[in-house]
Amino acid sequence: MTGSVGLVKTETAEFDVELQLESGRLLSPITLAYETYGSLSQARDNVVWVAHAWTGDAHAAGKHTLEDRRPGWWDDMIGPGKVLDTDRYFVVCSNVIGSCFGSTGPTSSNPRTSKPFNLAFPVIMVRDMVHAQQLLLDHLGIEQVLTVIGGSMGAMQALEWAVHYPERTRSVIPIAGSGCQSPMATSLNAVARQAIYNDPLWRKGNYKPEHPPADGLALARSIGHISFLSDTSMHLKFGRRFSVRDGIFDFFGQFEVERYLEYNGRNFVDRFDTNSFLYLAKALDLYDVAWGFDSLAEALSSVTCSSLWFAFTSDWLYPPYQTETVVEELQKQGKPVEYHLIESDYGHDSFLVEPEKFTPKVVAFLDKLSA
Repeated sequence: MTGSVGLVKTETAEFDVELQLESGRLLSPITLAYETYGSLSQARDNVVWVAHAWTGDAHAAGKHTLEDRRPGWWDDMIGPGKVLDTDRYFVVCSNVIGSCFGSTGPTSSNPRTSKPFNLAFPVIMVRDMVHAQQLLLDHLGIEQVLTVIGGSMGAMQALEWAVHYPERTRSVIPIAGSGCQSPMATSLNAVARQAIYNDPLWRKGNYKPEHPPADGLALARSIGHISFLSDTSMHLKFGRRFSVRDGIFDFFGQFEVERYLEYNGRNFVDRFDTNSFLYLAKALDLYDVAWGFDSLAEALSSVTCSSLWFAFTSDWLYPPYQTETVVEELQKQGKPVEYHLIESDYGHDSFLVEPEKFTPKVVAFLDKLSA
């Protein structure tokens, strides 16, 4: 029987350390928000680390209150009897630095000014996020994780764990990810950035929290959301339907797909900080597992753990060939790697919309590791 992890609480850990970032700048102090589900085994060898995507948070499963309308973002995956079975595994999900959900980011207080960092916050990379996560791992008294699993930006984090912390990582499960950001993905983020920059309320990052650049952020999110879908999924969901609220010949009338994007953009403004959105977009654009190495081959040479990779046929944000570039190099080097191309019509969002298409392979992989 499967069930819920029930009511959960987001915890925070404070670290009075100076974390040297890839930029050379120091970030201090550091706060990481996180949630845990299940129980840590006596041998401390049953840890599953969940890495979230771009606009995710530490709240991956359960509810904070009984009145919550929605559970955590990966609740279908985490809980008793589920894929990440909390009767067997101790599941940890940490909010990344640079975000706005409890971890240190642009909205945090700058110790030098006692005001929010805003654009004084240093540029961060995915690698910096993973370096910070090691602080939390030490805080929890864990030496090694059974696996790191995540989709999209979470897949990038998983790969960074394997490359830079091989002694702490028994396996990784990157889903819908790549070894570096493509020019196409970066160009979409560039347009999203301009949407924010052109909003007069942005004020070069010095906006008031109660008066964010809502129009710019909503448009930026809409641009991103388009890239998460696919042509087929848009046809299935919206087709050519015109909004029942509008007349076809009303100049400002909208198709259903337009209303959908507008609705999601506006909702996003209520829950996410604009500067955090920009910083995490920059981290995605900068992502390259070969950063600091002479080649992809050299970067992957330090990987010792098993890996299970998934790509989706209709994903045009991180198309399968990008995943396969990394997988083929790992295979060339004789690393223990498994790869599955999943048929799905739901684009980059496939890993969230149709998890049943790949999760049996995750269960089998974890069972083999545990055995």
